[in-house]
Amino acid sequence: MSASVPIAGNRFVIIGGASLVGSATAGELLDHGAAEVVLFDNFAFGSNAAIAHLQDHPRLKLVRGDVMRIAELLRVTEGAAGVLQLAAYMTLSMDRDPWGGLDVNIRGVQNVLEACRVNKVRKVVFASSNATYGYGPGVAGELVESTPFHSMGAPPAAILYGASKIIGEQLCRDAFRKWGQDYVVLRYSTVYGERQHYRAANALYIIETMDKVRRGEPPQVFGDGSETKHFVYVGDLARANRMAFESAATDVAVNTSGPEPITTLELVRLVTELAGGGPAPEFVGNDGKVRLTSGGAFRIAHEEAARTIGWTPEVTMREGLRRLIAWRDGNEAAAG
Repeated sequence: MSASVPIAGNRFVIIGGASLVGSATAGELLDHGAAEVVLFDNFAFGSNAAIAHLQDHPRLKLVRGDVMRIAELLRVTEGAAGVLQLAAYMTLSMDRDPWGGLDVNIRGVQNVLEACRVNKVRKVVFASSNATYGYGPGVAGELVESTPFHSMGAPPAAILYGASKIIGEQLCRDAFRKWGQDYVVLRYSTVYGERQHYRAANALYIIETMDKVRRGEPPQVFGDGSETKHFVYVGDLARANRMAFESAATDVAVNTSGPEPITTLELVRLVTELAGGGPAPEFVGNDGKVRLTSGGAFRIAHEEAARTIGWTPEVTMREGLRRLIAWRDGNEAAAG
C-alpha cells in the first residue's frame, strides 16, 4: 500500500502550528485543496502574529492545546489524514528550561504518535533538524543523512536539543516497526523568511543584523566571519512538508537545506546590501550568547530529499532575504 496522502480533500493537523513553518505550511496545504487544516498550539512560543494572515480562512481552524495533554491530541487528530509534528523547544528555549524541553521534544512526540495510532492517521511528517549531526570540531565537509552525531565542546543546550531530535526520529521509526505508522522525517536547516521571530539562535543573526543596519550601526560579525551557516527559506520548507505527505516515501529521514551554505560575513554583507547599505561590519569576540558553531566549512546535502520526496530548494538566500526585508518594511510601515 502506498504511503502517499493526497492533499486535496483531506484533513491535516499541524502540531505547533502558530509558528513560522506552521503558518507557511497551512497556507501551502490550503492552496492545494486541503479540506481542513487545523493549527494546534499552546501559544508558549507560537503567536497570533504568525497566523494573522490566515485567520479568516474558511478551511482553517485554530485549536489551543498542549502536546503534554494526550486527551487534547486525541480529540484534535480524530479524522486527520496527516499530522505535521512541529511543536518543539529549540536550543535557546532548551537552554532556559531543559526539563520542559525534554518533556515536549520527547514525551510530546510520543503523545502525538500515540494519538495518531489511536485515530489511524495515515502519515506523520516529523520536523527534525540538522542538529542531529551535532556541533563542534567533528561537523565539517558534506553532511549526509548517515553522518554521526558530534557533541564535543558544544553548549549543553545545543546537544540536548540535537539528542532530543534524534530520539523523536527513533520514536517515529519505532511506531513504523510496531504498528506500521507511515512517516517522513525532514531534517530542517535554520529557517528564515516572512514572519520571522526573534527566537532561533542562527536566524536571529539575520534580524539583529537588519536592525543594526537600519539604525545606522555597524553589524557585528563574530570571529573572523568564515563560519558556515545553512539556512532554508520557509516557503521551500512548506513545500517540503506538503511533498512529504504526497510522496510514497515512508520510514525515511532526509535533509531539507537551502540551495547553498553561506558564511556569516557573506550573510552580514548581503543583509546590509539588501537593506539599502550601511556601515562596514565590526568583528567582535564572543558575547556570551549561545552561538552554534561547527568544525569548519560544511554543506548539508539535500540530494536524498530529491530522490525520496522529489523536493529541491528553489529560493536563493538573496531572494529569500529580499522577501524577508520587504515584509519587515511593509509591516513596520503599517504599524508605524
